[in-house]
Amino acid sequence: MPDTPTKKLTRKDFSSDQEVRWCPGCGDYAILAAVQRTLPKLGVKRENTVFISGIGCSSRFPYYMNTYGFHTIHGRAPTFATGLKLANPELDVWLITGDGDGLSIGGNHLLHVLRRNLNVQIILFNNRIYGLTKGQYSPTSLVGKRSPSTPMGSVDNPVLPVGFAMGAGAKFVARAIDTDAKRFSALLERAHGFKGTSFMEIFQNCPVFNDGAFSHFTERATATQTQLHLEHGKPMIFGKDKNKGLRLKPGALELEVVTLGEDGITEADLLVHDERNRSQAFLLASMEPPSFPVALGVLYCEPDDSFEALVLGQIDQAIEQQGEGDLNALMRKGHTWTVD
Repeated sequence: MPDTPTKKLTRKDFSSDQEVRWCPGCGDYAILAAVQRTLPKLGVKRENTVFISGIGCSSRFPYYMNTYGFHTIHGRAPTFATGLKLANPELDVWLITGDGDGLSIGGNHLLHVLRRNLNVQIILFNNRIYGLTKGQYSPTSLVGKRSPSTPMGSVDNPVLPVGFAMGAGAKFVARAIDTDAKRFSALLERAHGFKGTSFMEIFQNCPVFNDGAFSHFTERATATQTQLHLEHGKPMIFGKDKNKGLRLKPGALELEVVTLGEDGITEADLLVHDERNRSQAFLLASMEPPSFPVALGVLYCEPDDSFEALVLGQIDQAIEQQGEGDLNALMRKGHTWTVD
């Protein structure tokens, strides 16, 4: 039944009757719970909401949502999402993918949906491993990663998902941690409100095949030292005592960590986060402990016209200039043959 305007939906309304089948302790559970809790806050209707996925552990997601959904083929979720939005731009489309599905076989498809700025929300689960096929190294696995497909250790340089997204022309790029429910939920709300492609990389733990891949910055005991939570227009400060900050090295386009109060350094010397500064976003994206904290939140946000709005605008313009058109006349135009 369609949702009525007066009915206030809850997480339970967005939870399907399917048994959730991920490994115990998988970060996917936390991501699913965050999405199910957040959707009611957005005021969306289930019959207008669609989740599209490719292949992988994360791609089971549509089964667990009480909305419309497509479990498609490997790496092709962006293609299905593009067709769906052009056919019905009023639908609220979420694209679920992983570091293998989205950045390996689906890398080309992901690139084009990002550069086109289709109005969809993309959640990329990054656990730096192929979980569904039993632990082979993935495009985001670190150099030296030993796996069934790299028994001597991977020699591939890993893909940086948010760097890839910005390089492809994405207009909204963000990162979060699977278990940081409050910040992740707020990020989902920001992404949903953006009229274009919202790309979110979620650091997600795989306890079976790559346990602790992000523990060097997700452990609660050290999180204040290893995480930088970005806020637009605010200086970049972190640390247990909020006494660490980021600034550009004098005379260089290079970041450095400084301590407030040392050598006369004050907040005025620190970088202020500007979501519209793409160059700054690239610098933040590449930060990694122990030298730097990991940048979390919205790295880049530059509103622009969505792909489907531009395409459908051209169609409206063509109809205005040339009329509705006649498909039958078009098919019979020019050279035709009659076969007896």
